[in-house]
Order: sequence, then structure tokens, then C-alpha cells
Amino acid sequence: MTLVATLISAHGQALLDDGLLARLRAAAPAPARTERLDGEIAADLFAEASDARKLEGTLREALAGAPVDIIVQPAAIRRKRLFLADMDSTMIGQECIDELAAYVGLKEKVSDITERAMRGELEFEPALRERVALLKGIALGVVDEIIARSITLTPGGSALVRTMRAHGGYTALVSGGFTVFTGPISQTIGFDEHRSNILLSEGALLSGLVAEPILGKQAKLDALIELRTRFGLPNEATLAVGDGANDLAMLAEAGLGVAYRAKPAVAAAADARLDHADLTALLYAQGYRGDEIVTD
Repeated sequence: MTLVATLISAHGQALLDDGLLARLRAAAPAPARTERLDGEIAADLFAEASDARKLEGTLREALAGAPVDIIVQPAAIRRKRLFLADMDSTMIGQECIDELAAYVGLKEKVSDITERAMRGELEFEPALRERVALLKGIALGVVDEIIARSITLTPGGSALVRTMRAHGGYTALVSGGFTVFTGPISQTIGFDEHRSNILLSEGALLSGLVAEPILGKQAKLDALIELRTRFGLPNEATLAVGDGANDLAMLAEAGLGVAYRAKPAVAAAADARLDHADLTALLYAQGYRGDEIVTD
């Protein structure tokens, strides 16, 4: 079987010079060949092998600590038609519930619960209810201010979504966060749709409650299966990315499940992980070249 190992430099760097590619070819099962995707930023290495994990491990050893990410998969099924993404700490750099908590001086307390839930130490649903209860009385109007002042988009995210859509793919933001955030953020990035939880309010103030049922790990998995079925796609045509424990089932079900700057348990379980590169890495992994990426 032909495996392709896509090699992507750390964000903002161009590390894949001829010497490094030669070293990686020498480490891979012979015969191996490399093909550049975007100058010294991204390249493919093709090798005849049957064990993607083993090939990844061999190449990581040959990298000798260079900040280059590796995504290994069968070459024949790399192009994806359906993309699902987590939002907080994946498509954006923040956890929205933590930013809301900052308004009532509880960011440290809420952030600790968030971190434990994302590591899988707490069940997601009760942890979310506990955190939302602490937000009671916050004015809904602060959301727009938070988005404008505090939320940053993850580099490469918009290019990833817009390029996939330009080539016929369908994209969905599937978050354990809240519709008041996923609505405007998904529109800014360019997603086809968004799914998340609904914060309940009393007048213009948060009530401290979230609508049931809560969108968590199972709902993310269900969304992938539902959309895959709706579009009649084989599983290998699906791609998912996330960082937390509530993403694990979705990542496991996807044809390619990728952990982005993820908690250790998530990184270990996913098909691939991004520790250094930005989200355009998921385009290179599908075989897109630099000049095919939609940046507007």
C-alpha cells in the first residue's frame, strides 16, 4: 500500500530544505520519494508500507526534534468532502466560557473546570452545567464585546474552510460552546453550518442554565454520522479536528481525525496531531498545493 506522509513546517517557518527531505527519504522504506506542495513549507513523502504509525514514528525520529508536523495516511483516500471542527482552542484561540467568566471575576475558577473537562477528568455535561451556573446574571450584550476584543481566529482556519468549500466540500462547526459565539464566528470563518449549546436567559441576563440536551461528545459523533449519511459519503471522505476529550468519539469515527494542540490523551488517540503547523496543514494533508489555497 502506498502511504503518504505530509510534512508541514511550524507556523510561519519554512524548514523543509533539500537536506531535511533527503534525510527523511533515507529513513523511510525504500523506494521513497518526496514532492513539494508549497516551497519549503510543506511536502509529501510517498512510501510503500502498511503501518502508518510505524512510518510516522520512523520519520519523527529522523526529524531529530525539528518543529515539523507529520500526517500519514493512505495516498488513495486523502481528499476529503466533509469537515467537522471543534471551536474553542481549535478554530479559535480561546475558550469562550472562560472569557464570559472573566466578566464576573471567575475566570480562574471556570478555566480550571474547563481544563479538567477537556483532559477527560470530568464528564463534559455536568462540568458545563456547573460552569454555566456561575455565569448567572451576566448581560447577553457582553458577547459581542468579547468576540470583538478577545477572540482570535486560529491561523489557517478560514483558508482551510474556504478552500474545502471551493472544491465542493461541506463544513460544519460543531462545538460544546454556545450559539451566541458559534453563530458569528462560523460566519466569519466561512462554515456552511454551526451546532452548539444554547445559553438560556431571563430578559437580557443569563439565567445560569443551558438548554438540554447538551451538545457534547455523543452529539459531535452523531453530527458526523448524520452529515456523512446525508451526503452519501464513505467514511474515508470525512475529516475532523479538535483538542479535547469531548472530541474523541468524533475524531475516532472520522476518516482522518486530527488533534490540534491537544490534550495528551487526545493527541495519543487521534490519527494525527498538529503540534507546530497552522490549520492549512489539513489542506496540505489532502494534497492541496500552496497556489490552490483560498486566502480571501
